[in-house]
Formats: sequence, structure tokens, C-alpha cells
Amino acid sequence: MTESFPRRQARTRRFTLGAPRGFTISADGQRVLFLRSQGGTDPVTCLWSLDTGTGVERVVADPRVLGDPDAELPAEERARRERAREQAGGIVGYATDRAAGLAAFTLAGTLYVADLVTPGATPRAVSTPPGVIDPRPDPAGQRVGYVSGGALWLYDLSTGTSTALAEPESDTVRYGLADFIAAEEMNRMRGYWWAPDGEAVLVARVDEAPVQRWHLADPANPERTPTELAYPAAGTPNAVTELYLLGRDGSRTAVTWPGGEEYLAEVYWDDAGLLITVLPRDQRAIRVLRVDPATGTTSPVTENTDEHWVDVVSGVPAHLADGALVWTADLDDARRLLIDGDPVTPPSLRVRSVLDIDGDTVLFTANEDPTEVRLWTYRRGDGLNCLTPEPGVFSGRRRAGTTVIAGQTLDRHGVAAVVHRADGRSAPIASLAEPPDLTPRLTLLPPSSGTSAEPRAPRTAVLLPTDHRPGQRLPVLMDPYGGPHAQRVLAARGAYLTSQWFADQGFAVVVADGRGAPGRGRAYERAVAGDLASPPLEDQVAALELAAAAHPELDTSRVGIRGWSFGGYLAALAVLRRPDVFHAAVAGAPVTDWALYDTFYTERYLGHPDTTPEAYQRSSLLGDAAKLTRPLLLIHGLADDNVVAAHTLRLSAALLAAGRPHSVLPLSGVTHMTPQEEVAENLLLLQVDFLRTALGGR
Repeated sequence: MTESFPRRQARTRRFTLGAPRGFTISADGQRVLFLRSQGGTDPVTCLWSLDTGTGVERVVADPRVLGDPDAELPAEERARRERAREQAGGIVGYATDRAAGLAAFTLAGTLYVADLVTPGATPRAVSTPPGVIDPRPDPAGQRVGYVSGGALWLYDLSTGTSTALAEPESDTVRYGLADFIAAEEMNRMRGYWWAPDGEAVLVARVDEAPVQRWHLADPANPERTPTELAYPAAGTPNAVTELYLLGRDGSRTAVTWPGGEEYLAEVYWDDAGLLITVLPRDQRAIRVLRVDPATGTTSPVTENTDEHWVDVVSGVPAHLADGALVWTADLDDARRLLIDGDPVTPPSLRVRSVLDIDGDTVLFTANEDPTEVRLWTYRRGDGLNCLTPEPGVFSGRRRAGTTVIAGQTLDRHGVAAVVHRADGRSAPIASLAEPPDLTPRLTLLPPSSGTSAEPRAPRTAVLLPTDHRPGQRLPVLMDPYGGPHAQRVLAARGAYLTSQWFADQGFAVVVADGRGAPGRGRAYERAVAGDLASPPLEDQVAALELAAAAHPELDTSRVGIRGWSFGGYLAALAVLRRPDVFHAAVAGAPVTDWALYDTFYTERYLGHPDTTPEAYQRSSLLGDAAKLTRPLLLIHGLADDNVVAAHTLRLSAALLAAGRPHSVLPLSGVTHMTPQEEVAENLLLLQVDFLRTALGGR
């Protein structure tokens, strides 16, 4: 019997299992390391190596051979995976020395090291304190740093012994780990960095003592002690992050910066120097500082400012081989690549991220059309070069002239990865992912040219049932994320699989990215400043009108909306404030009161609640509870430590107090992700049943 799409999507983790990822290129460009499970339904990730000359792959480390891939993870590792939205198991991360001759990784808290050069060498477990996370070899491959018990340790490969470089002074202190805000909002997943010569380590000391404590209970298992969560909600204190330079000789030097900026966004340390990037609490400036490793003092290098907020861009700051500074800045309503302060990309090309520096070459992603993310290089003397002329969403790595290009397009399923050598030869990295056996019937609607609405019109995708006949009227399902800093409308087939499945259940599905979405310039992104409700909701209405004009078969008298996280917030907002347009909503893990969400994200858009309370009132759902006249299904994981279940429970209480009927589906033991197969499958089926009941089928 053929499995249903919801079951297959759940079993394959959205068809990502078996796809290659996590690429590292060796110093000579002859090998590429990567992560991949051994099949499209296999959740156990292995470490692999590809010989770029022959194209031959080999397994470096298989968790099933080394130990129990299903063993219990340390609590800190579970938290790291939640922040990274990691749904697979096995080896989900690794690090290497400079040459990529040695790799380090963990399995269930045990440290393993792998010789990547010697033929036939097998990874070996090493004796350490328990609960190891985030191991990182030094550049020379002689020692491995790791975190255990909140302490930063060094394992000496020659002696087989571990030494603690920094140990926590209290149970609220951790060395070498990223704090919640850094990992959740700034994409900084690490808390220590090796010096280029391996003789010192820069380590973050995080003290969560000032952070308020929340408690997440498991009502389905009342005998369990509630989980204590240090959660910095908007307007409350953050964890205190400090930096220390630790020498192998036992020396300890504090790194100080005079501005007292609260957020540490990035650290970059190479032969040209040590740079850190910091932001103040209001996020209206981002500053690059140079650190003197001998004294810990800092001096300014460059900064960006903005009247609303600045963005943390992945991969910068960095240095070219000659020491020139690689940076980005918003100029002429476009994020541009800067080399020693000079823009080298045109205003028509909006930089997304910097991926690698290979000598004097910068590998980066950028877009002209906001639905595409292409791979580019810049090299002095050669200028700009687009490596991916085909429309799609691409990423990659580059070292020693060897480039890995991985991407998705609208013309094929899944991720395709290819290694391109400096000598012109290439080799594919096989994807073992399952094909979804579902092809989106997709129309992309760019803004209409020549109209005053064009600069702000939302990019929109419309998906019709595979067997749709012209003239057949269809209820409409809006399927947005719709919030700032994220996109749904992309030139990638995999972005629309769930939406197409909903379409095949008898809906015309509309996906739209409104104001706040990246890739369309500073003004478009900053349009949500001070109000996370009105612009996103207005743009969903505009997208519906755009879709209905292009597809007359859309029945706008029957419009539902579904979403998760910000999309869940937007879905509930839609039926509360525009019941004339939206007739039913499924709101998954919605933020309902922004005062309950974290500092960095919320204050970036709404400011501090003590100084801009009106922005929080404008954006809250709780005051709109009495307006509900449409069917509303609220879904929330009770173990969610990102958008805690209190959001749904408080909205439900307000709706009950106002006498407004609604439905609530609590998910016991489920976090902000829904990796459990049964949960992920049945959530889709339950949503379809709810929407069919509320809107009627075709």
C-alpha cells in the first residue's frame, strides 16, 4: 500500500533525509567532507568524504557502527538542536582542523576523533568527562576543545588527557556555549574560537543569573518535574556575555569594549587579527572591533547604523588574504558587499550572506529577483561572477579553488550538489533523498509593472489542484509565514510541497511574502517597524486580490488561512481583524502577546516595551478576542521553549472570557518543531478536516 504524502513527508523529515549538507573542503581542495544519511527515510546521519579527483565517496563515520545512535543526548545538545531546528539524528555536526585532516564530533555526549587522511582509519572514542558537546580541533590538529558540564576543556591527542581551561563559578554560568538569544536569533551556535596558532582560545562566559525563570510543565505526565527555562522575554534582562582570552599556559585576559554593547553577534580570528561584532540593546548600530590578543583591549574598525534596526549578516566581518576587511552595508536601498569600505556590488544586487573567503576571492549569496538566491564570487581584478545563472536557491563553499555548489530549482526535486575543481573537472555529490512524487502546479505572480503599488506589492505563489479543471470554483487557503526576516515564495520546488498537498485536497493555495521579507531592500524590510500586525495583514489581503485577479476560479467568499509561528500569529490575526476577508484560521504555535516573546527579535521590531508600549498593544492579539466571529483552531506544543504555550493559553482564556467559541489542540511533549512522525502526519490531516468543515470542499 502506498503511503500518504503526510506520512512520507513526516518519515523523510520533509524529504531532507539522505540529502548532502554540512560541506567542508580540505586545504588542498582534494577532499570534500559532508553529512548525509544512508537513505531517504534513514534519520541517522553519517560523516562522508568525497575524493574530488575520482568522485568516489566513502563513509568516514557511521553512528550505527560506533555506538547506539538513539542514545540519550545531553540536555545542552538537545537545546542546541532545537535552536538549529535539527530534526535528524546521528552525526549532525562536526569540526575539523585547518587542513581538514582531523575531524571531531559527538555521539550521545561521547567525543570521537577521526583521522581523515590515513586509508582505513576508523574514528575512535576518547575518554573525557561526560556530556561532551561542540568539539573543535585546534588549527594544527593537536588538541580538541569541547564543552562539558559548563566548562571549556582541551583534550591533548598526544597524551590522551583533558585539561579544564575555564570552569563555571556557579550553576548559572556556562563557558564555551552560545546563549539562547545568540543561537535562536543571531545564528551564532558556538561559544569559543581557536587562535590561528592554536596557543589560545577566545571563550564566551555566559551568566544567566539575571534572566527570569519560566517553568514548562508536562500536563500529560504530572509526575515529571517541570523544566526550568531561562527565558529573556521582551523588556526583561538578558544573559550577561563576557569574553576571555585563555592561554594554554593558564593565562586569562578579559576582553573589554567601552560601549558596553549587550549582544555579541560574531567572532572572526585569522592571521590578520581578531575581530568581534557587537550590538547595543536597541540594535540601531552594529560595530566591528579589533581585539588586541595580548591585552584584551579593543579598537573600532567600522560600524553600521539605522534609525530602526541593523541586521546581522552571516559571514562578516572577514579578511581577504592581504588583510582587507570584508563587510556589508545597506546603501542605495540594497545590502552591498564592501572591501575595505568600498562597495563592490551594484545596488541592483542585494547581498544575503558571505559563505567563504578563498585567498582574494569572496563567495557570497545575493539576489536580483527576491524569489531567487544565487551564488556569486568577487575577486579584485576580475570583479563579479555569478556561478549559478539558473533561477533557484543556492548555497556553497569554496577553498583552494574548489567550489561546492548546492541548490534547489523549480525544475527538479530536492537538493543537487556538485563539486567544481580549480582545473575545471567536476563531480556530483549524490543525494539519497526520497522523491516526493508530488509536483507543484505553481504560478508565481510578480508585482504588476507600471503601477504605484509595485514597490510594496507582495510576491505571491498560487497553487491549484493537480487535477483542476478550468472554471472549477475553489475555496482559497492562504498559507503564509508572512513575517519579517523569512521567505516562503522562492524559486525552489521543495518550498511548495505541503502547499501543493493542501491544494490537492481541493483548495487554491496562496503563499505570499509581504513587507518585512528579506531580499527587497531596506525600506521594504523596515516597513514593519513599530507594527507587526497591520503591514503583514494588509499584504496578505493584497496577495489574495492579486491571486484572484489572475485566477478567477478562486472563490473569495470561502477563504481560510493557516500558519505556524509568525504564520500562526498572522492566521489568528486575520480572522480577528479581517473577518470580512478570512473565514477560518488554523494558528499553530502563534505569538499572541509580543511581551511574552524574546528580547532580540521583539525589541528589534517593536522597541522596548517600557518606551513603546503602544507598539506592543497594536501588535497583540489579546485585545481583539471579543472580535472573533470565524472558526479558529489553535495548535501548540506544550514543550515549546521558543514560543511557549502560554501564548495560546492566554488567547484561549481571553476568547473564553469574551464568550467566543474556538478550538484548542495541545500537543504533549512537542516543541516548536514537530519531528514526531505521527504528530507531523496527523496535524496535516486534522487541519484539512477543520478547513473543509469550515469552508466546504470543492
